[in-house]
Amino acid sequence: MLEKERVQGALEKLEKLEVEQMLICEPYAIYYFLGKMFYGGERFTALLIKKDGAHKMFLNRLFPEPDNLGVDIVWLEDTDNAPEIAASYMDHDKAIGVDKELPAKFLLPIMEEMPQSKCINASLAIDKQRQIKDSKEQELMFLNSTINDKAMAEFKKLIVPGVTEKQIQEQMPGIYQSLGCDRFGFGIVAFGRNAADPHHMSDDTVLKEGDVVLFDVGAIKGMYNSDMTRTFFYQSYTVKDKEVYEIVKKANEEAERAVKPGLRYCDIDKVARDIITQAGYGAYFTHRLGHNIGLTCHEYGDVSSTNTDILKPGMFFSIEPGIYLPGEFGIRIEDLVMVTENGCKVINSYSKELEVVH
Repeated sequence: MLEKERVQGALEKLEKLEVEQMLICEPYAIYYFLGKMFYGGERFTALLIKKDGAHKMFLNRLFPEPDNLGVDIVWLEDTDNAPEIAASYMDHDKAIGVDKELPAKFLLPIMEEMPQSKCINASLAIDKQRQIKDSKEQELMFLNSTINDKAMAEFKKLIVPGVTEKQIQEQMPGIYQSLGCDRFGFGIVAFGRNAADPHHMSDDTVLKEGDVVLFDVGAIKGMYNSDMTRTFFYQSYTVKDKEVYEIVKKANEEAERAVKPGLRYCDIDKVARDIITQAGYGAYFTHRLGHNIGLTCHEYGDVSSTNTDILKPGMFFSIEPGIYLPGEFGIRIEDLVMVTENGCKVINSYSKELEVVH
């Protein structure tokens, strides 16, 4: 069903770009407005939203007719000239907003059909609309993180003698399914020196005493994503292990305490980065502090040193500082937070205290 408030919010943002009509083809953006996923593949599949309310969904006959879509469907055959048909529903004397995913094979013919209309990349209007989660989205985000907390507890049980990274990773989808998730998202499992690679591809490395064990994991329920990282120690840890762990933990917690409306993303990144830098490990914190999340795990917006956008209530993003020492080990601790009216709510509850698994 057409989410009218979301469409109206997007149209208000488009108005600031002097755009009254927009073609949206990114599948998750279409889902955001209609509540249904359409993977058109090579076929033209797009939602047209217009200031005058004459919204249309261009859909190939390949798809069964959806129930209660809340918008008129323009059916297309494989032999139709889709760009010409789409252009016939747009105002030729006005600019056309397009999203960044619209293939050139459709965009260029549309531009030829509408030579008087200026084409504008209006993706930012949709991205910013999706940044602020409404109450239904917030509920799903909280639910998913609650499940992820439970999943992390189950993953910790898999840390046993002789296990490999891949053997743990291969069990993750089933655990998420047993906890009620719709789909497995991802699972980074890294032992020892492998954890010094932030996006390590889990392999046949066998667990050994003294290893750090890093889990960066997430799944999908109700189309929305979870994401969390915890780092454990197997059987023992060194003085240096503990030192680095406590620095990362402090950076994570202080950054979370700093989150509130009116600050900039870069202000939050600075809080964590300064803590790690002052401790002498700044060169080993090699990525931004976090990313926005929702229908996709990495949505528009990031917690980085260059992002000066202002934090607003309803935004969800990760806080995930890390220290990565090549050839030794890596530590990362990640939570998701929601910006509230007065600060933020950390939506993960799994303990961040140093844990040794025996």
